[in-house]
Order: sequence, then structure tokens, then C-alpha cells
Amino acid sequence: MLEFTDSTDRDSNETITELARAIRDADTVIIGAGAGLSTSAGFVYNGERFEKYFSDFEAKYGFHDMYSGGFHDYETKEEFWAFFSRMVWVNRYMDPPGHVYQELLELVKDKDYFVITTNVDHCFQKAGFDKKRLFYTQGDYGLFQCSVPCHNNTYDNEETIRRMIQSQGYEITEGNDLVIPEGTERKMTVPEELFPVCPVCGEEMTINLRGDDRFVEDRGWHIACDRYRDFLQSHKNTKTLFLELGVGMNTPVIIKYPFWNLVNQWPDAMYACVNLGEAYTVEEIKDRSVCINDDIGQIIHSISTLKI
Repeated sequence: MLEFTDSTDRDSNETITELARAIRDADTVIIGAGAGLSTSAGFVYNGERFEKYFSDFEAKYGFHDMYSGGFHDYETKEEFWAFFSRMVWVNRYMDPPGHVYQELLELVKDKDYFVITTNVDHCFQKAGFDKKRLFYTQGDYGLFQCSVPCHNNTYDNEETIRRMIQSQGYEITEGNDLVIPEGTERKMTVPEELFPVCPVCGEEMTINLRGDDRFVEDRGWHIACDRYRDFLQSHKNTKTLFLELGVGMNTPVIIKYPFWNLVNQWPDAMYACVNLGEAYTVEEIKDRSVCINDDIGQIIHSISTLKI
């Protein structure tokens, strides 16, 4: 049985300094990122951001966040794609309002680093992280795949999503924000001719997100997986910091449990967890762990301003 241990000084200046030193002293930094990191960067699925882009869906169907809307059974496919095109655009093609990812890159850009993430919003690559050092395990909002699936290719969806957005009455600003011009009615439907169709079997395509056994792991996914596996193998004898940011317990077998196991196995490794409300480690590695229960963006900013 796992025995969890909390950090007694998780939000103290001393603990933040300890994490800053761990980053400074590490030869290798392996970042494991979950939804909490993008939330800290401003990609929240409820509140004002939800109201701005989905108030019409909220009024009709009664859900109050994008996550719930993603599982709703819509009356028509026209409404389904109206909702998902907006969701994809605001979470994939718009930039996050904060600078968390850019500040994180500044902390690790001179390190031998790799990123594994369950996020599907592409924020690491947009911030300038090397795409050859990224493994998006759960898919990408920016890709279509066959819904069957009849084959294992994926397809860039930006142009189709853009046309779906515009068909609802939106204009796309220079910064990729969405606005409804004065006098224009916002629609909750997209025309059928914009529905994405598989070029091989003719069935409808869907977003490349892991939800069941129909998720497509394309060639790019396998290349990234192999790169991550090779990176771990070649760095196991280095002074490594496993830096976990915003990872919860929805899918702990992808990042959290492997990080704990690897730190336990690698004598020169250290584990750090920054996560508001869920910062903890296990008894076996508590002497080589730093846990900070606070907002990730604030902690990264604090570290970036320290003179260590």
C-alpha cells in the first residue's frame, strides 16, 4: 500500500528556495505536466472564460463548464460541432492569457530537459519548447482522426475549425480571440458541409483525444513515445529532477506513479511536485522530495526572480 506524506513547509519561502536550487543543480529536468499547469496559465474551463464563449449553450442545456459540455448529448450534429469547434479554438489556437509556460521555459532551457504531458492544448510548443522534447500522451485538440478508426493517421484541423467558427458569426482577431461583430447574431450550429469526413472510409472524423480504445496513436505519437523512453534510458545515471506540475489523480499511471518509481530507483534523482491542493509524495522518497501546495504560476514566477 502507498503511504502518502505531505510537505510541512510546502508554501514557505524556504521550500521555494529549495526547489529553485534543485532546478539549478540538476543536470536533467523531466517535466510532467497535467491540467493544473494550463489552469494556472489561464486556460480554465469555467467562470468568465466559459461565459464569454459558451453562454448560449449554458442557457439552452444548463451545464456550467466546458468539460461538462464536452460530454453532453446534443440535439443535432450541427450543435455538436458548434460547441466543439469553439472548445478547440479557445483551448488550442488561442494563446493562454498568462506567461507561465514562457517562464517555465526560461527556467529549463539551458538544461537537458524533456516534457511528458497529459494536456492537449499545445501550450508547450507555442511557448517555444523544443517539439522533439515533448510527448503529448493524450492527443491534440489540433488534430482530427477517423472516428472508427479505420487507419492510424491524424489530420491538422485548424482550417476546418476556423471555418466552423466563422460560420457561427464570429470574427477571429489578430490575437486569435473570438468576437461577434455588432449586429451579428451568434449561431449555435455549423453547416453539415463543414463536418470532417475520413478520407479513407467516409465516416465522420473526431478530435484526436484519448477517451477509449478508438484513440489513434499516429506515427508522431510513437516517435515522441520512443524519444521519451530513450531519454529516460540514457539519463538514468544523471542528476535528475522530476518536476511534476499540476498532475492530479485522474490518470496517475501516466506521470505521477512512474515519477515516484523512477526517483526511488535512481539514486541521484529528486522529485518535486507543485500543485494547488494536491501536493504530496510517498514515504519511500520523501527525503528527496519537495512538495509545494500553491499556484504553479506564482511559484514559477517566484523562482524566476530568485538570485540563487
